[in-house]
This record gives sequence, C-alpha cells and structure tokens, in this order.
Amino acid sequence: MEKKHRLRNNEDFKKVYRKGKNYWNRNIVLYVTKNGFDYSRIGFSVTKKIGNSVVRNRVKRRMREICRLNFDNIKEGYDIIFIPKRNVIDIDYLELESAMLHILKLAHLKKNSGGK
Repeated sequence: MEKKHRLRNNEDFKKVYRKGKNYWNRNIVLYVTKNGFDYSRIGFSVTKKIGNSVVRNRVKRRMREICRLNFDNIKEGYDIIFIPKRNVIDIDYLELESAMLHILKLAHLKKNSGGK
C-alpha cells in the first residue's frame, strides 16, 4: 500500500477509537470513521495477547497483504483500524481473508458488495 493509505500516527489511531464506530466478528474487530480525504487509510493494531513479536508481525503481514490485494474494493474517505482477536493465530490465510472481507461488508465499506 502507498504511504498515504497507511494509518500510522498515534493521534489518528486515538481519533478513530474515540469517534469511530466498531464492528466485530469471531476473528476481527474493526473501527471506522470518516477522515475527510478522498482516499482511505488503514491501520493495524495487534496486542501482546496475540503472542510474541514473531507471531504478531506474521499476523500483521498477512492482514496487510489482504488489504493490499483488496484495496480497490474499499470505499474512499475512511480511516479503518483492524484489530485481530486471539484466535487468528490458529486460522489459515483464506479464513483470515474471508473474515476481513466479511467485516468490511458488515461496515458497508466494500464497493462491490452487491446487496446483502
């Protein structure tokens, strides 16, 4: 993903947590708020409950790749934070991708959702 599509600043994360709406499923929690730009920014927050740094970084890499491949299907103008739950370390890539696309659909952030 391009640099402008990344959510990196701590103040931006705090703003999304404070003002944003949250959605969740079995594997992921999602926080969303409008950002006033004509592009969306995505951030990831993986807590130490997930595991050691190797496991946390693997989860982040997988989530980042899923977002990179599906970024064209995400609506513009939002700040989005993905927070994986503890059981993501036990699921494979396809299940994680399915969970992320499902939560984006719940939040009405997918462009090509094609109805409910």
